[in-house]
Amino acid sequence: MDADVVISGGGPTGLLLAAELRLGGVRVVVLEQRAEPDPVPRANGLVGQVVTVLYRRGLYRALARHSSGPKALVQRWFTGAYGDRPRPVRAFSHAGFRLDLRRLREANPLHVLAVPQRRMEETFERHALALGAEIRRGHTFTGLVQDGDGVTVEVDGPDGPYRLRAAYLVGCDGSHSAVRKAAGIGFPGETSREVVIRMAHVVLPRTALTPAGALRAADGTVYRPYQLHRTAYGAFSFASFMPGVHVLSTHEWDAEAPGEQAAMSVGEARASLSRVVGADVPVADPPADGRPWILRRLTDRNNRLADPYRAGRVFVAGDAAHVFAGFGGSNLNLGLQDVVNLAWKLALVVRGQAPEGLLDSYAAERVPQARRALDRTREQAELMAPGDEVTARRERYAARLREPGFLREVAEAVAGLDLPYPMGDGHPLLGRMAPDLRLMHDGRRVRLALLQHGARPILLDLTGGTALAATLSPWRDRVDLVHAAPRDPGAPPAMLIRPDGYVAWAGPAPDDPTGLPDALTAWFGPPTTP
Repeated sequence: MDADVVISGGGPTGLLLAAELRLGGVRVVVLEQRAEPDPVPRANGLVGQVVTVLYRRGLYRALARHSSGPKALVQRWFTGAYGDRPRPVRAFSHAGFRLDLRRLREANPLHVLAVPQRRMEETFERHALALGAEIRRGHTFTGLVQDGDGVTVEVDGPDGPYRLRAAYLVGCDGSHSAVRKAAGIGFPGETSREVVIRMAHVVLPRTALTPAGALRAADGTVYRPYQLHRTAYGAFSFASFMPGVHVLSTHEWDAEAPGEQAAMSVGEARASLSRVVGADVPVADPPADGRPWILRRLTDRNNRLADPYRAGRVFVAGDAAHVFAGFGGSNLNLGLQDVVNLAWKLALVVRGQAPEGLLDSYAAERVPQARRALDRTREQAELMAPGDEVTARRERYAARLREPGFLREVAEAVAGLDLPYPMGDGHPLLGRMAPDLRLMHDGRRVRLALLQHGARPILLDLTGGTALAATLSPWRDRVDLVHAAPRDPGAPPAMLIRPDGYVAWAGPAPDDPTGLPDALTAWFGPPTTP
């Protein structure tokens, strides 16, 4: 074998997958057709549980250093100060509603990290290379042949075509995935053309902005940045991720748009914003300094899920597995969690420590998450549409948001916490992300996240004793035993934590291993025979 796993696609999902596989001891090759990283601005941040996932890998601080935009604005509207770990946001925009998450206090589950996609790619690439991943830029996947022992990957490189032999292939190559097509994986869904979306980097005049960075329209209406606004004529949002320049996005229903070949212009974006707001808003071009500015028009909104996520020894993840268009799209957030879920399972199977059937749990766990994200996207689109009937529905929705229980339900859905993984009934922590407990470990104060940087499974014993250690003994080659003392009240006596941070077993009582052997076998393979 030339590699254990070949990854097609060197964007954020492919690079993070490479790093995760290397943490699992897997030989990995990444194929990326671009010779250089894509300079075109794309995603501007991460939302939800993925922020805490990256924190548990020790990547949060590096990403936060690159948090984009005038910090005063980002901090005011989003998060407060960035620190060494994620803090819940104080407010967030959902379907044009401003969610006041301060009302949830310690129950607030939503985290945001404003960082441009190219900075994510740089951080993930450095991380993967430092761990020993091989990244081949200028190499394009062209085909595959798989059999019972592996996959032969056909590649077009700078020096001509060649082949790679690997145990598995993962397509992280976007919504038009060549891997998905070559593997015969379907991509069913729907395409809608009822909304025209325009995105552009623009300069808004200072005279139209309040000191806090909000937009003041000619009629006196004030629109907050970093929030989607619904008007009688459409919807729009704007946000500044660099001094003096805003990213403007407009949505117009049943609007006419130039043909696909017509170039998008800042003038077109200005006209669209003026129509949506109902009054002219002066908008200027960004500086002509050679930077690649966003200037994009979308007339097709695609909502699609791959079916299946796996075809033999070939998997798809990220945009190759799902695309959501319009409002509340969460492709990148979902995709990064896809690969963190898949990597440790592939590593165990490649190393021969877990059966092939473990890989089926990837789709079993990730497809429901994708379907829920798709449902949220559709719900937001329905709540943003024009019309009196929608306005009445929004009034009822706004009334429900004043209820703490419903507000928390919405916040958990946005964060991706609304659907625990199916790990059986019993303890309320099962199937959810392990809490970031404060611990005393080896004579020092640490948080649980620090112990998860290595992507190893952990049996966390918070009460001491010998029964848990004895039970774990046949799995010690792949699961770490951590003895610690809790510094937080209400901590469970013990937890079995998967490499992706989810709780696979929780101790029913101190030093009680009931159910632990079954959980260890289910997730980490059969015990090792002495």
